Amino acid sequence: MLEIHTVPAFSDNYFWLFHAEGDRQAWVVDPGDAGPVERALEAHDLELAGIVVTHHHSDHTGGVSQLAAAYGARVIGPRSERIPQIVEHVAEGDRIEIAGAQFDVIEVPGHTLDHIAYHCADESVLFCGDTLFAGGCGRVFEGTAAQMQASLAKLAALPGTTRIFCAHEYTLANLSFARLVEPGNAALAAREEAARALRAEGTPTVPSRLELERTTNPFLRWNAPEVLAAAADRRGTSVSEPADVFAEIRGWKDNA
Repeated sequence: MLEIHTVPAFSDNYFWLFHAEGDRQAWVVDPGDAGPVERALEAHDLELAGIVVTHHHSDHTGGVSQLAAAYGARVIGPRSERIPQIVEHVAEGDRIEIAGAQFDVIEVPGHTLDHIAYHCADESVLFCGDTLFAGGCGRVFEGTAAQMQASLAKLAALPGTTRIFCAHEYTLANLSFARLVEPGNAALAAREEAARALRAEGTPTVPSRLELERTTNPFLRWNAPEVLAAAADRRGTSVSEPADVFAEIRGWKDNA
């Protein structure tokens, strides 16, 4: 069994520090700053064995060099000229052992072209960086809306029990927007209320579960009648293709 520790950083980032139960050899996902990771290692009496990276943005990679040098940690991630610290490159279809667990690599371009995610079926864990968020998804910076929708479709096809370990605490803002898209979604209203209660206590809203995202996240609900209607209203004509529906809703969110 994996133990996964939340490492808050910056204003709203989460790094994920994880290890096999009873093992002190730990791995960290997307360490944008070395300091919070070092403090978490000390707090949990762990040693850093490796680093996994999802994409090149600095809030995900800023601490990689310092941590790799300090601990001699392995650095695994996508083949990208923007992440020279990576020494073990992985791509779609690769299966790698990390902290005693088997992770499948999924290429998810859209937010960036080099973005990948790591899925462990046995542990129901998905480290997805900035592709899928609780109640939302990442901005499309480098890819196209069609690429991003296809990437999200890959993640949406995973088992519903999959726990979504995304990289930011954006949930309240995401759910507030989602209510604009689907004001009649009762599950979404209940989720927003529960998320507000968690944040009022200072508790993270992530990880979430994929089954919850499927029922409340408009960026995975391109076939839902209310989402289709919202996209058509935005475009001024009917919209049916998932990539087109996604593009309309993402464009709305970008300008909300």
